[in-house]
Amino acid sequence: MFNGSSMNEFLLIVFADMRELQLLHFGLFLGIYLAALLGNGLIITAIACDHRLHTPMYFFLLNLSLLDLGSISTTVPKATADSFWGTRAISYQGCALQLFFFFFLMSAEYSLLTIMAYDRYVAICKPLHYGTLLGSRACVHMAAAAWGTGFLYAVLHTANTFSIPLCKGNALDNFFCDVPQILKLSCSDSDYLREAGLLVVCACLYFVCFLFILTSYVQIFRAVLRMPSEQGRHKAFSTCLPHLAVVSLFISTGMFAYFKPDSITSPSVDLVLAVLYSVVPPSMNPLIYSMRNQELKDALMKLI
Repeated sequence: MFNGSSMNEFLLIVFADMRELQLLHFGLFLGIYLAALLGNGLIITAIACDHRLHTPMYFFLLNLSLLDLGSISTTVPKATADSFWGTRAISYQGCALQLFFFFFLMSAEYSLLTIMAYDRYVAICKPLHYGTLLGSRACVHMAAAAWGTGFLYAVLHTANTFSIPLCKGNALDNFFCDVPQILKLSCSDSDYLREAGLLVVCACLYFVCFLFILTSYVQIFRAVLRMPSEQGRHKAFSTCLPHLAVVSLFISTGMFAYFKPDSITSPSVDLVLAVLYSVVPPSMNPLIYSMRNQELKDALMKLI
């Protein structure tokens, strides 16, 4: 029997058995990781160095880039090294740390995306009150709340997950440590249901956030369509549509990965979903926000 006190390591999924395919996965993951580092790093540097970008919208975008850097650094480097060296083991403590930081950063990112929807709503629907509602102190408090919510969420899930006795081996069907895969190893139905119940409660809270985001964008699009200026409509859509695309991809793949029916569960499906909600958003966010935002493109060109 395996349990938390006697288990020394977990075994992550192997992308391929052939050495050539392992090296292909290594090159692919390394390229994605370097692109994410470069893109998010440029955004952080451009916003920090250009005083024209010292506004609430870009302050939140800077925080988003920091979270993206952290979240992709939590999962991809380990998977890249495993593909290169042909290994799959991760220590019990390393697995707990990886799960903690992944939940911390990803849940903080979702909270921040909710705040960014509110920022766009106030900027477009209540522009005269923008300076009052989103002053520098309010922005710092909201960003701190997003990071603090992520920390609390991570502590709850990490402590709860790793207190569950495990007796069904130590192999995880994922390239990083995640709650659904660890729960499959549980030998206690009551502990399994406790963590599953906590996931459902948190999912309900995040669904409320998603409804808030959706309501904000309904109001935003109604206001944008009433704008007399075509240039104003284009600018509003260019900053809002990328944000909505990021939120939709993030929440849809994450919710499906955690709450999909057992009838369609398979290692390949789990792996694809894991890549979609853990790797794609942090690597695509810089491209989405920089390509659709003229002010940020100008700052990046000036920086380069």
